[in-house]
Amino acid sequence: MDLRDLREPNRRVLATTTGIVAQVRTGDLDLPTPCAGWSVRDLLRHMVGNNNGFAAAALGAPPDPAVWDGVDVTDPVGEFPASAARVVAAFASVEPLTGTFAVLGYGDVPAGQAVAMYFIDYLAHGWDVAVSIGVDPRLDEEACAAVLRIGAAWPKDSQAIWGPGAPFVHRVEMPAAASVPDRMLGFLGRSPAWPG
Repeated sequence: MDLRDLREPNRRVLATTTGIVAQVRTGDLDLPTPCAGWSVRDLLRHMVGNNNGFAAAALGAPPDPAVWDGVDVTDPVGEFPASAARVVAAFASVEPLTGTFAVLGYGDVPAGQAVAMYFIDYLAHGWDVAVSIGVDPRLDEEACAAVLRIGAAWPKDSQAIWGPGAPFVHRVEMPAAASVPDRMLGFLGRSPAWPG
């Protein structure tokens, strides 16, 4: 997998995530998620907002916090498929993958790095939604391995990456014999046994 351009692997991950979101029922929306303090509804609003935000960024728009935060998202399950299609189309339109995306909270990010940020987020959030509603997360082992390869370059124990106010909570140590998906989840601060 070419880590410089993750648009096609990202499309596949997002297709899986879209299938997971389609299984969310009204009664699931208030369930807790691995994202502390967030219900399924909160998580999906965040995901739709970020879909729309990344799509706008790929097309050159400056970041609008209301868009990124999903302020106007009233039906996150119903709105997710269109927002996912929007971000896939926007990423595909940036050919070749050069320049920068204005990502809320991060400033101007090289396009390939911005797609990688999105790819990691949606691989993790697809799992978050799946385990919250009790369905198979269908983690792609090659995608999980790519996250570990990308993360190998991150500064160890960076407070900008892990911990309070960072994108991920503190890493969960996994045994050496753990599967690639479980090691990826632990690296991103998730217990594969959640909620246990």
